Amino acid sequence: MIFTADFHIHSHYSRATSKFMDANNLYKWGQLKGIRIIGTGDFTHPKWFSELREKLEPAESGLFRLKKAYAKEIEHEIPESCRSDFRFMLTVEISNIYSKNGRVRKVHNVICAPSFEIASKINSELSKIGNLQADGRPILGLDSKRLFQITLDASTDCMFIPAHIWTPYFAVFGSKSGFDSLEECFEDLTPFITALETGLSSDPPMNRTLSALDDFTLVSNSDAHSPQKLGREVNRFDTELSYFSIRDAVKNGDPKHFLETVEFFPEEGKYHYDGHSTCEVRFSPEETKKHNGLCPKCGHPLTIGVLNRVASLADRSEPGKKSIPYRYLIPLPEILSDIYSKGVSSKYVNGLYFSMLEKLGNEFSILLDIPLETIEKASSSYVARAIQKVREGKVRIAPGYDGEFGTIEVFTEKEKSDLQTQKTLFSFF
Repeated sequence: MIFTADFHIHSHYSRATSKFMDANNLYKWGQLKGIRIIGTGDFTHPKWFSELREKLEPAESGLFRLKKAYAKEIEHEIPESCRSDFRFMLTVEISNIYSKNGRVRKVHNVICAPSFEIASKINSELSKIGNLQADGRPILGLDSKRLFQITLDASTDCMFIPAHIWTPYFAVFGSKSGFDSLEECFEDLTPFITALETGLSSDPPMNRTLSALDDFTLVSNSDAHSPQKLGREVNRFDTELSYFSIRDAVKNGDPKHFLETVEFFPEEGKYHYDGHSTCEVRFSPEETKKHNGLCPKCGHPLTIGVLNRVASLADRSEPGKKSIPYRYLIPLPEILSDIYSKGVSSKYVNGLYFSMLEKLGNEFSILLDIPLETIEKASSSYVARAIQKVREGKVRIAPGYDGEFGTIEVFTEKEKSDLQTQKTLFSFF
């Protein structure tokens, strides 16, 4: 069975997260996006854990479904064309902040668990270390290796995945507070790591320039803080629908079962380039070197981004080990926003988005699979051309830097003007 999974998200109990990140809306938006299995996020938070136990029931081995009574509350908001048998997997991201080898380290790690009982064991141990009620993504003064050991002690069936591994401030390889190797962080437990999460600002080819990562499977997830951001990056599998089949596919990295990852263009990620957002300075690694790592406007140290950090640790100029296949996407609302020059959250873009879903099906099928001529008939030649350009990677992106997302240009202003002259730019309400 071919399906899509997004393991790393957050609930409405995490800071700076939408109040709509509850079980009902995850059920709704997962189907709109075309995701079959989604992580719950935040299972360490007592109230969210209780909410999940109330609203979910066992489905296939290690997976859960929304109970019918709750599904009925939201199903009328899901077009028939998008409906599927949707599943949840128990997951959480932990923020580890601690001192090791004379430096403060800040590392985020994702844990996936196959049952409430195992998740409860993890929660019980972590509650002895820090306040799990303070945030859906708890901040713990706990060594990442110790967190991994606690996870293994709860069950070796858990997946432990260092999160967005290159992000400057909170990642195992982060330029601000990370390590130069996995072994420095996880020591003798390193061989037991299931996979590594690339994050929005890097892609598989970048990661494969570091030979030390050759033995690790790369996964991609959205790290969504609002329902509309689900599926910014995802994993596609061809296995039985079960936690353990997914775990084995991730562990083995076999492209027969782990088909591909679907990636953000890494330039769009908010830490791809170096820079200083306060002064609106955005630098490539070469420019950073010329300025000795300092902002030319204020003298403040630049935030060293992912592209630069990868290059500093890489030991080859080209990717070595062949990755699981990957493709790039830009979320459909962002495409519509760019080509129609309307806000991504505007009523206009929202109307176009749902019109396409009702006519064609979920967002991933539109972005990745449906023939362009079918898309054109259901929308416009303008939208079909835009999706074609995204599929071919023929887009322009001003790279993200120092916490600012990159900006996308699917069509140049001249192309927009030419297309309008050809009368191909129409609303399709």
